[in-house]
Order: sequence, then structure tokens, then C-alpha cells
Amino acid sequence: MDLIVASALEGAWLDWGAGKKRAAIGPAGIALKGGEGDGITPRGRFPVRDIFYRADRVPAPRTTLPLRKIAPDDGWCDAPDDPNYNRLVKLPYPASAEHMWRDDHLYDLVAVLGYNDDPVVPGKGSAIFLHMAKPDYSPTQGCVALANDDLLAALEQLQLGDQVVIE
Repeated sequence: MDLIVASALEGAWLDWGAGKKRAAIGPAGIALKGGEGDGITPRGRFPVRDIFYRADRVPAPRTTLPLRKIAPDDGWCDAPDDPNYNRLVKLPYPASAEHMWRDDHLYDLVAVLGYNDDPVVPGKGSAIFLHMAKPDYSPTQGCVALANDDLLAALEQLQLGDQVVIE
């Protein structure tokens, strides 16, 4: 079963057969990604690699996919010239890295999409996730974001080998 992400005049949505669920995407929309920081949500088919969650804020989601608690020193390297680009790192890290342990709730539940990871191409883009949306569904940096309940329901449906299809 695939999760389908698309956008139209009325906004972005995600569907896995349970009806369209409102989503937020990057401010530059869905397209072929040009590079790091371009605000594009990448078009393509991507496996879900891992599910991360903040155990101090949310219970472990029901999923058959690999599950990992986020630690306060977890980061995601977004420095194209670093050998750990687009990978989980421990903070403090000598190169630029996004904090996974955030004060807001956006990364309380995160699904890592298999974008630019096999192999990693420096500068092609990093940290493409499914995560929680802001209350107003304002744009992400290129990720797909959903309401908490919709994200939980979507992740519960996913099995190994399923993909997120962004079109």
C-alpha cells in the first residue's frame, strides 16, 4: 500500500485509501528537487526507512516499521560537504545539523523517507520527512506534514516495502 501525496488549488493532501487528509508541503510545491534549501517537496517514490518519536511527549506509534526514540542529542546532518550528509548524527556536531529534539511539536513523530540516501548525493537535499504539521498547515522546508491523528493513522497502515508517492 502506498501513501499518495499531491497538491491542487485547494492545497496539499495525503491519501492511503482512507480519503484525502490535509497536508503541508514545501513553499515551492512538489517538483524535482534542485538542491539543499530550495523549499521543494521532492517528486518521486520513497520508502519509509525509520519512525522516530519523542517518548517524553507521545506514546510509541503502532507500526511494523523500524521504531526509534528520539534522544536530546539527535540531529540530522544538512551540510552537503560533510561525510554524514543526510544522516542521523549526535549533537553537538562539527557541521550543520538540524535538531531532532525540538521545542515545538513538529518532530514528536517523524517518518524518515528514503530520499537521497542510496546513494547520498551531496547537495541534492536532506531531511525529507513525514512529520506533524503546524496548526495552520504553513509550509514545511520540503517535508510532508500532517495532523497528529492523520500521521498516526497513516503510519499504522504502512508495512515494510510500502512507499510514499509524491506526485
